[in-house]
Amino acid sequence: MLVLFIVFGRIRALRYTERVKFHHMISISVLISFVGCSGRGDFQSGILTSLTLPENSRQILFVTVSSWNDVQGTLRLFGRTESGWKAECDDIPVVLGRNGLGWGRGLHALNLAGPQKMEGDGRAPAGVFDLGTSFGYDLQRPDGSSYPYRQAAEHDYFIDDVDSPTYNQWQSLDDSADTDPYYYWTSFERMRRDDDLYELGIVVKHNMDPVEKGRGSAIFFHVWRGPDQPTAGCTAMSKEHLLTLLRWLDPSKYPLLVQVPENVLKKGLLRIDH
Repeated sequence: MLVLFIVFGRIRALRYTERVKFHHMISISVLISFVGCSGRGDFQSGILTSLTLPENSRQILFVTVSSWNDVQGTLRLFGRTESGWKAECDDIPVVLGRNGLGWGRGLHALNLAGPQKMEGDGRAPAGVFDLGTSFGYDLQRPDGSSYPYRQAAEHDYFIDDVDSPTYNQWQSLDDSADTDPYYYWTSFERMRRDDDLYELGIVVKHNMDPVEKGRGSAIFFHVWRGPDQPTAGCTAMSKEHLLTLLRWLDPSKYPLLVQVPENVLKKGLLRIDH
């Protein structure tokens, strides 16, 4: 008896004995796949436990890449349970800075080995970070989201002018005043862009407490240009996945971002600054 099936777009015929071998091979492949996913999740859960994160933090956004210079990564959402940290969704593909990652300034220890995030370096910040407000173009936050939200208005800017006293802060210009941003700053990020990149976003509290000039500014989760298009230093994903994230976030669970290369995690270099 012959059996027809498709492999990589090609139709082939298998006799019964070959079909048995084929099903056995598929079963093993599926088992390996599931074991791989489980093992990775267990490894990340163990990392979160070892970090001794704040007790009131019960949601973690865990972004990993293979190495410092990678621009494509994976976001996995974790919730804290009585038995430890547990993954609560499928992996979400993300893109990062065009030059990968560099240690940022957040809740983790400073002066860790590896590249350091600096203004304009094209790296997304690595480490552990609080999250700020979500934002977008619409007046109201997305349906199903309980996370704090701010509408990005026409004259809203995030300041990356290192000589400004408002460096790395969201600023709004009053319509009654001079609304030319260059009157106030030499460099800034328009929060209401002409494209859809900031149609939805979340502020990442990198380099905010305290602010150190030149260590990077205006870091967000936002909508990507595409799965192979890196950012200037933010973490981006599809709009659909960003909506999923916003509906999952619970402000009462003090969500945190952990964003680190996997090779750094395996070396145990990430530490929380208590």
